[in-house]
Formats: sequence, C-alpha cells, structure tokens
Amino acid sequence: MRGLTLAEVQPLGRALFDAGFRMVEVPLNRPEALDCIAALKEMAPADALVGGGTMLTPADVDNVHAAGGRLMVAPNCDTDVIRRACEHGMVAAPGVATPSEAFNALRWGAHALKIFPADMVGSAGLKAFKSVLPPGTPLWPVGGVTPEGIAGWVNAGATGFGIGSQLFQPGVSRQVLSTRAQAFMAAWARTKPAAE
Repeated sequence: MRGLTLAEVQPLGRALFDAGFRMVEVPLNRPEALDCIAALKEMAPADALVGGGTMLTPADVDNVHAAGGRLMVAPNCDTDVIRRACEHGMVAAPGVATPSEAFNALRWGAHALKIFPADMVGSAGLKAFKSVLPPGTPLWPVGGVTPEGIAGWVNAGATGFGIGSQLFQPGVSRQVLSTRAQAFMAAWARTKPAAE
C-alpha cells in the first residue's frame, strides 16, 4: 500500500482484510508509513501479518518492528537487512531476480523470495528458479501481477504474490479497492497451488 495515509488506514485496511488478504505491507519510502503500519497492526485479524516494504537498511527493520510490523519486504537482497529481520523473528521476503540472489537470500535466512521485477523474470524464469531451489521454497512474483495472470504464474511455480499498483494507488476509494481485492482473491482461490 505505497502512499497509504493514516486517514485511509481504517476503511482501506478493512476492505483488504474483509476480502481475505492476510499479508499487508506499507512501503517505507512515503510519509506516514510507520504510523500506518502501527494502525494496520492494531486492526488486523489475529492471523494477519502486517509489515513494511522497501526496507533497505537494518534501521528500517528496527523501525518497522518497533511499529508492530512482523513482515520485512525489500526490493533487493541485502544480507544485513535479512539477518536483522530474522533476529527480530520477522518473516523476511527479500527481492531476488537471479538464482545467485535466491540462494544467498535463503542462506541468510529468508523465509520467502520476492521475485522482482516479476515481469522481467517472467514465468519461464520463475519455472527455472523452482527447478533448482529447495522444494517448498515460497516464491512470490511482484510487479505487474493481475487477476488474469495469476493462473500462469501459479503454473510456473508461484506460491503467492505481492500486488502493488494493480490493487492500490493513493486516493483509491474503499469500494474500488474492495472490488479489486475480491477479484484477486477469486483468481487465487481458483488457482492456488496445493501444499507441497
């Protein structure tokens, strides 16, 4: 939810949680991000994970953790950031675009791999990742994911997704966000992979 404001947290967070979303992150490169993370954490269902995105430094991890966030999402693969998230007991999902980054991220403690930018890696690239990574590695394409594209990604090995501007943009209404969220959840329900 890049660009979320504190005034929008209650209605827009509720729209996502009501639609069934259970992981929500607010990128740190916009004002009020930490306040929004804290507010989302307060209202989140017990089984939801709230955290920060665009986490680039150990200090970012510390700040998100202090705000109640338990999910670390980054666009890149940084040893210190991954390790700090693990030290805090957070779910670490760094961004990777190559097999070397993927294996390093797992070695440093990552719990899931954010395949980013997904439209550059492509479904063929994701399939190749899956063929060499340890079985059961969570692979989450991020970047350009649409409800219509979910089936293709799942067939290539995706086990989840990061959805940005296709779902949320600053100023979006609760009704529009709810409609988009339900479309994504319906597509996921039709195609989600069986547990390995």
